[in-house]
Amino acid sequence: MTTHRWMGWALVLGGLTLSTGASAADIAFSARDMAAWETRSFEGQTRYAVVSDNGVEVLEANARGQASAKYLEREVDLDETPYLHWCWKVDARYSGLDERTRAGDDYPARLYVARKTGLLPWQVQSVNYVWSSNQAVGARWPNAFTDRAMLLALQGEQSAVGEWRAEVRDVSADYQALFGEDVSEIDGVALMSDGDNAGGNGTAWYYGVGFSGSPTPPNCPG
Repeated sequence: MTTHRWMGWALVLGGLTLSTGASAADIAFSARDMAAWETRSFEGQTRYAVVSDNGVEVLEANARGQASAKYLEREVDLDETPYLHWCWKVDARYSGLDERTRAGDDYPARLYVARKTGLLPWQVQSVNYVWSSNQAVGARWPNAFTDRAMLLALQGEQSAVGEWRAEVRDVSADYQALFGEDVSEIDGVALMSDGDNAGGNGTAWYYGVGFSGSPTPPNCPG
């Protein structure tokens, strides 16, 4: 079981060197872009690969009891591009978990946004959008390892597996709702499919990750 997952994620952004700030233009990441992001391993290596889905390239993430994230260090101006959008699907939910505990902190799919709040490595706040296995859509709770990471279930126990779902989130509004703070920029984005704490086996697919000035949902493959 990984007991220091949060510290590992904090250290990723704690040594952040900011790239050029985002412009007013939309920011879009292809499957190949995401596959090339840096990897942070927490327990073994989730297998990430670019595959075709209905003729469209998507990023496939396959976890067999492992946990590693793909992350990008980049400053994003939320005043210019406030909406985070993406498509995802999973092939299964994990059964028998209490996701609010350290032993159950596994998700077939999750997408993070994070911002630095100070100079020290652990001074990071993150919003974790998760495909929950046993929580209701809309549920929110602090990460079992730290209250500096809040989880929000966008898909849940009643969500159909094997189907693409489109998501759009106003990141500033989510930070306000989850942390009670006004946020105008973030410093990184990451995705992960993991099964290390409870030995979960699952596969997820990601497509169309990006930031935009429009709340229009993305078109998913198929």
